[in-house]
This record gives sequence, C-alpha cells and structure tokens, in this order.
Amino acid sequence: MESTSKPQQGAPAIPVYVIMVALISALSGLLFGYDTGVISGAILLIRDQFHLSPFMQEVVVSAVLLGAVLGTCTAGYLGNKYGRRKTILAAAVIFAIGGIGTALAPDAVTLAAGRVFLGLAIGVASCIAPLYISEVSPDRIRGALVFLFQLAITVGILAAYLVDYALVEIAGGWRWMLGLSFVPAFILWIGMLVMPESPRWLVSQNRLEEAKAILTRLRGNQPVRLELEEIQNSFETQKRERMGWRNLFGSRLRMPLFIGLGLAIFQQITGINTVIYYAPMILESAGFNSASMAVLGTAGVGLVNVLATILSVFLVDRMGRRPLLMIGIAGMIVSMGMIGWVFQTPLDSTFLSWFATGSLMLYVASFAISLGPVFWLIISEIYPLAVRAQAISIVTVVEWSANFVVSMTFLSLVEWLGHASTFWLYGLISIAAWLFVFYVVPETRGRSLEDIEKDWLEAETSVSLPAGALEA
Repeated sequence: MESTSKPQQGAPAIPVYVIMVALISALSGLLFGYDTGVISGAILLIRDQFHLSPFMQEVVVSAVLLGAVLGTCTAGYLGNKYGRRKTILAAAVIFAIGGIGTALAPDAVTLAAGRVFLGLAIGVASCIAPLYISEVSPDRIRGALVFLFQLAITVGILAAYLVDYALVEIAGGWRWMLGLSFVPAFILWIGMLVMPESPRWLVSQNRLEEAKAILTRLRGNQPVRLELEEIQNSFETQKRERMGWRNLFGSRLRMPLFIGLGLAIFQQITGINTVIYYAPMILESAGFNSASMAVLGTAGVGLVNVLATILSVFLVDRMGRRPLLMIGIAGMIVSMGMIGWVFQTPLDSTFLSWFATGSLMLYVASFAISLGPVFWLIISEIYPLAVRAQAISIVTVVEWSANFVVSMTFLSLVEWLGHASTFWLYGLISIAAWLFVFYVVPETRGRSLEDIEKDWLEAETSVSLPAGALEA
C-alpha cells in the first residue's frame, strides 16, 4: 500500500504518490523560473561583451517571451491530442536543447533566436504543467499542489540569481549561466518518463480502465468510483453538447474566459517581470555601484520570493483564493509607491539603496502570495474538461504577450517617464487589478473541478454570477 502523510481532522490521508507526481511535474516550473530569471544577471555581461544598445538588451531579454507566446499557441492542441505527460516530456527536450544552444551563441542575434526556441518550452510548460497537476490532485489540497508549480518557478528564479552572483565576475560567465539549465531539464525528462497520464485526459479519450487504475493509485487506493463517475458524467455532458473551443466565446463561458484573461493581463502589467528581468539594473540605478552587489541584492529578492510562495502554499486552501489576491495586490500597490519614492528622492545614500531593495522584496513577496500563484491555480480550475487545455492556452498566450510588451517597454518607459513615474504607473495599474478581483473573481476553494464546471455550464448568461457564486 502507498505510504501516506498524516491525515487531519478525520479526512482521508494524502497519498505521497500524488505529491511526488506534483513535485516532478513542477520541475517544469523550476526551468520556467531559471530560464526567465537567469537573464537578469547574464545581460550585464552580454551587454558588455556584445556592446548592446538598450533596445538590443530588451530584444535579448524579451526574445524568450516571443517563443513563450508561440509555445502557448500550440500547448492546448498538443495537450489534448497527445496527453499532458507527453507534452511535458517534449517541453523538457526543448528546455535541454535551448539551454545548450543559448550558451554557445556566437553573437546577440543568434542568442536572441536561441531564446525564442527556449521560450517554446516555457510557453508549453506554463500552460500544461499546472493543468496536469490540477487534474491529478485531490480537491482538498488542489490549491497547495498547483502552488508547487509557482513555488518551483520562484526556486528556479532564486537559483538563477545565485548562479548569476557566482559567475558574474568571470569572463564569459554568462554562457555557464545559460547552459546550466540543461541539468534540471534532463531530470524533468527522466522523471516524467515514469509519471502517470492525467486520469481526466484518459477519460476524454475513453480509456476508462487506465483512468481508474491511475486514479486509484493517486488516491492511495481509496475508493474512486464516485469521483470517476463524476468525471465521466461531466465529460459526457460536454460531449453531447459538442463543446469545443468556440464555446469559450458563448454566453455560458464568456465570464470564466474574461476572468482568466483579466488575471493574465494584470499579472504582467502590474510590473512583476520588470523586477525579475531588470532587478540588478534597478538596484544599480538605486545606488549599488558594482554588478556583483546588485546581483547579490537581487538574490535577496529571489529568496523572499521563495519564502513568500512557501507561505502561500499553506494558506491557499485555508484562506481561499480571493483573500490572498486582495491582500497581496494591496501590498504591491504600497511597495510600488515606495520604490517610486526612492527614485524621486534626490539623496544619494546607502540607506536609500537598501530601502529600494526592501521595497522590491515587499513587492515580490506580495506578488508571490497573490497574482503569481493564484493566477495559475484559478485558470486550472474554472474551465470545463472538454475545453480546459484550449482555454488555458488562450489565456496563457495573452499572459505571455502582456509579459513581452512589459519587458520590451520597461527601459523605454524609464527613459521617457523616469524611474519614479514608471513605478507609480505600475502602482496605479495594481489598484485597477485589486478592483477587478474584488468585483469579478470568484472563490473556488474546496470545490471539485466538475462542480465548478457545472456552475458555469448551468448559467443562462455570463453576466450575473457574483464574486462569491462559486464559493463552497
């Protein structure tokens, strides 16, 4: 029998196997985080070696995002046709090839092209991995297990910052920074070879015996008949209605699509990846005079990111999705105001440099308990099985597109508006994000995926579901 963790309050024990499945698949999040975060230190060396203009720096940094947009465009199709597991396996191969290819790039143009290729894997993984974890998880801990994907992203970012710090003073160190991503990519590929397919995807392929066997193992040999029947009934209803991706734009699913798209856009245009990609440059501008000190300060920001995400793992299934979003976004608003104040103040002091670092830490911590992980969780929960992969693909295309726009415009905004006004602009956008969550985003804590689907599919229109309509 599967070993299990200690049950709480009479609930069935949580099988260790399902936690292991979530951890292995979450390695794709670690690669996501590493390959997006590592450029923040590497660009300091790449900039000097290839004598890049600010525009070309933006191109090298943002090229991975263009690939991510392309990857998410195909992720839904691949996930539905070939299954969640095989799609993640394919992403692992692209991660490995892309890491080695960018490390060997002879010039900035080749490097940018390699990062576009690497972005394909990031786009696919960002779409399919949270979906896969959501579909294998028990309802009562689904939030925590999906949050492991975001936790892995933050660990990957921190690892990237530490590698950057270790290699930033070495000539050509950026090649090692980029190439080291091969190691976790290989581990992900090996791990996914022995992982099970999503039982919900198997049901959609009419492979019911395989689905039952895998679901039984995922639940620690607990009875799964009712859960399997609920999945079957839900899918059969959608099949009878011939539900396809076009239904996403119909009245019943227009609201969940609007929620996903809204969260996707706000997750990016509130400025998180200006911090992830350009933190060393921000800290240099705030008074750190050496690249190594700026990168070390950035590593501190990355550590806070990890710790705050760990905290959110324990809170999400206790507090719920909406409270975390509203508390975290409020912290983002305050911290963006603080960062803007640092750059508005004419004083040049060590205190201001460390105050800027602390403000960045507060901002990242606030994001890490809210828009960072909750976005991925909610989009993995609110769409019906028949269109779930396609819906998440559409939403993540928009998310990565917004990411691309923000990263391509940050340095230009700073040049046009100045540092202070740029960060205050992100703070104003964060206020709009808070209002969006308050008025639009539902609570999904503690509900099965099939129950959530039923609420949307039974709605006559997409207009009248209030924010708490899906709350248990």
